Amino acid sequence: MKHIASRLIAAALCFLPVSAPAQDLNAVESARILPGWRMEDGTHMAALELRLAPGWKTYWRAPGDIGIPPRFDWRGSRNMAGVEVEWPTPERIDQGGMMAIGYHGTVILPLHVLPRTDGDITLDGTIDLGVCRDVCIPMTLDVAGALPAAAQPRDGRIIAALANRPMDAKAAGVRRVSCSIRPASKGGFALRAEVVLPPSRGPETMVIEASDPNIWIARPRVSRRGNTLIAETRMAHVEGRAFALDRSGLRLTILGAGRGADIKGCPAG
Repeated sequence: MKHIASRLIAAALCFLPVSAPAQDLNAVESARILPGWRMEDGTHMAALELRLAPGWKTYWRAPGDIGIPPRFDWRGSRNMAGVEVEWPTPERIDQGGMMAIGYHGTVILPLHVLPRTDGDITLDGTIDLGVCRDVCIPMTLDVAGALPAAAQPRDGRIIAALANRPMDAKAAGVRRVSCSIRPASKGGFALRAEVVLPPSRGPETMVIEASDPNIWIARPRVSRRGNTLIAETRMAHVEGRAFALDRSGLRLTILGAGRGADIKGCPAG
């Protein structure tokens, strides 16, 4: 597990405290809830808008080699049964030889909200996230906003963010996906994923996630042979224990120069 420990140490070093409090560095110029609109099925589409200061970046749900994913706590909300973040396609960020996955500038994260009743919703939450420029620091943001049940015009900013999500496998032109798994010499499993889809413009990156948050997955080595994109990686339990892998819970996100592809599940091949 030495390799996993080195990754965790790198992430910890990235978030060593700096001399000034995080909020004083003005890394996030503003954070607010965009109220959005009530949908035909009774759910509500809202969004979190983050305006990052020039040069600052924040992380995607799978942050790459370093950093921490955003964490959302909506327990202060009223008339809210659940919230799902609809993640727009992130970008690959080089940080001193390591790869991070995230966003810069103005970030719109659509929020698909399930109300308890048909009335108005008050979304009240705390967001823990990492932001990076020359140093990386943790921040805690408090946001709140009213989501009216009455008809509202659709917000073009939210529509654009939804349209920028990675395409599903069918829309991306994926013809076949398979994963082969074998024991790894350093412990855990070695995984090889093969995805048949047309080449993207420019370099391609694949992010592999497991449904179990206790499974660590290394950054894959990615190569292409014609229409087949190949990713090879290693996975292990963060506590060094044996584990069972749920293939249906694997999620492969392919990032290229254009939009990404979001593939859920990876059958044996």
